[in-house]
Amino acid sequence: MPKIQAATVAEHRSLQRRALLDAARDLLASGEPESPSLSAVAQRAGLARSSVYQYFRSREDLLEAVIADMFPRWSGFVTERMDGAATAADQVLAYVDANLELVAQGEHAVMRGLAMAAPGAALAESSRVLHEQLRVPLIDALARSGTAQPQHMAELIQAVVRAGSQMIENGVPADDVRDLVRQMLEPYLHTAGRPRVEG
Repeated sequence: MPKIQAATVAEHRSLQRRALLDAARDLLASGEPESPSLSAVAQRAGLARSSVYQYFRSREDLLEAVIADMFPRWSGFVTERMDGAATAADQVLAYVDANLELVAQGEHAVMRGLAMAAPGAALAESSRVLHEQLRVPLIDALARSGTAQPQHMAELIQAVVRAGSQMIENGVPADDVRDLVRQMLEPYLHTAGRPRVEG
């Protein structure tokens, strides 16, 4: 494969590092039982194995860099979708839809690959931070939509996202799953906060 060309050395190094991270992500998402070696990542990126060490000291260093690169992008994608929604209820729906879209794009497969390949403590901590980051705007949107117990409702919505993710990964079309989840959540969100009518 041709070498990556760039206007400056710094840009060249940035592009090569990006190529290595993307190659590692592709290998992690492939579902191969063996975690990606530095040789496999270099080959996938079209670089010599020795050049990988200019960017990452070890395989563990590379996997930690994948984690550090991936989770903020996931959080940023979801937050951006929520910020673009008109109402608090729509923000909750945007949260769910964005997460399921990322699963359909293969991001969850990368996370699953990391769970098999990355150091347990590093992945567990990064995963905890991601979920905490995502819970904050979700809980806030639920509270503003009128949900009486937003933290508990956020846990239930997370469970819906996990179930929908599993369906997508089992081959159910992503659009179908997203429509089903919307059908389930919309009636609740449009009545949240209204006083209950006693029978």
